[in-house]
Amino acid sequence: MARYTGPKTKIARKFGEAIFGEDKAFEKRNYPPGQHGNARRRGKKSEYAIQLMEKQKAKYTYGILERQFRNMFKKATAAPGITGEVLLQLCESRLDNVVFRMGIAPSRSGARQLVSHRHITVNGELVNIPSYQLNAGDVVAVREKSKSLDSIDRSLSNSSNVFEWITWNSEKKEGTYVSIPARIQIPENINEQFIVELYSK
Repeated sequence: MARYTGPKTKIARKFGEAIFGEDKAFEKRNYPPGQHGNARRRGKKSEYAIQLMEKQKAKYTYGILERQFRNMFKKATAAPGITGEVLLQLCESRLDNVVFRMGIAPSRSGARQLVSHRHITVNGELVNIPSYQLNAGDVVAVREKSKSLDSIDRSLSNSSNVFEWITWNSEKKEGTYVSIPARIQIPENINEQFIVELYSK
């Protein structure tokens, strides 16, 4: 299965929230997609359906395919700590996510593109793998040759998010992944316990 590249508003409407960020089209039509989406009365969802929806929401939010996500779950299960929280921390520690959180790109898909096109360095070394897992203290920067890119400047000028686990130096266009975020610091509206229950069956 390839990464989803279709209409993002349709997916946001499926979950009832703008999981890809600000979405004017979603704000106008924040009901399920389909011909009768606004009028259709849906029956109570099964426990499995709720768990599956939560997993799909997490995968779409972070742009992760099933095999990668399942491998991350296995890694989270083997690590010390609460499995669901560790899973989200692994998602947050991905290079593409941190590039997005730092404001270098306006979306995670945009961040993946910047990383894949070799515009980003980690600790001074070029890294072009979006799923690269960062460690606390790693320095993420815009490659010297890419610092004049208009798309990066626009994204940084429009970014107002501040996260306690990330620092950013606008002059150098580099930031530090200071620490792994605690669950309470992760803003995504995901019930990770449902995902744990689904994979534990």
